[in-house]
Amino acid sequence: MRGVFLIGDPMDILAQLVVSGISVGMIYAVIAFGYQLTFATSKTLNFGQGEALMIGALVGLTTINFLIGQAIGTFWAYLLMLPVVLVFGLAQGAFVEWLGVRQAIRTKSEAGWIMATIALGIIFKNLAENIWGRDPLKFPSPLPEAALQIGPVRMQPMEIAIIVGALLLMAAVEVFNRRSIFGKAVVATANDRDAAGLMGINTSRVITFSYALSSLSAAFAGVLVAPVTLTGAAMGAVLGLKAFAVAIIGGLSSGVGAIVGGLMLGIVETLTGFYISTGYKDVPGLVLLLLVLSLKPSGLFGQAAIKKV
Repeated sequence: MRGVFLIGDPMDILAQLVVSGISVGMIYAVIAFGYQLTFATSKTLNFGQGEALMIGALVGLTTINFLIGQAIGTFWAYLLMLPVVLVFGLAQGAFVEWLGVRQAIRTKSEAGWIMATIALGIIFKNLAENIWGRDPLKFPSPLPEAALQIGPVRMQPMEIAIIVGALLLMAAVEVFNRRSIFGKAVVATANDRDAAGLMGINTSRVITFSYALSSLSAAFAGVLVAPVTLTGAAMGAVLGLKAFAVAIIGGLSSGVGAIVGGLMLGIVETLTGFYISTGYKDVPGLVLLLLVLSLKPSGLFGQAAIKKV
């Protein structure tokens, strides 16, 4: 993520780093939230979540460039591009569940859905390389790139949009689950899939929807982060892996855990990259993951499950 050269008061520098870490952490949180959506309903994970982010960003890039070519301003082109990317994310997630996960759930094959989602992620990456190429591409920013001065902190407008957009998406999903009939079916399936099925809920359809919503969140994260990074076929792998670590740290059963875990990892990485070395910025996050797995395997906000045998 592009930043600014920091010089000045140590406390001002620290504040700048923390804010930058929050922006990065919220991207991790949105992707981790997608992991939680599928785990809640089916106890499975889409290990191609990073590729869902990547291909969503590239579809968004093609769409926004087309709209700009029709003499539409970048800001409005970005807004018009969002529904296209969200619908694409829904379709992509439903396809992954239908092709790679449904039969594995039916036969209770854990190795099946793990290998299928990994394989589909590789296929999507290869498709992206053949369609868009391997070179990183510039994503037009809908907001000015000049940093805003907010007290001692300088922030790009798009970094603010990342934080706000991520929170709004997760809040919208929570409201949907609590207020809509289908959302309540999702919650019921997450609480007890067998009991939900006995109550007449089509749990297979709910699981498909959770995968669709998971990929939608990843695609949305892709077009949020793309304007402040370079977009390309390789952008999803690292983000997906770090978001998985965030989901484990926060707890796969907790939405709050995704936010807290994302903020922790984003801030720790940013501080380490500045005060120690960018070559070591990934190490503290991995150490934090190992500590959480050792002390609280269910995650900081997760609940330990009792499995009958």
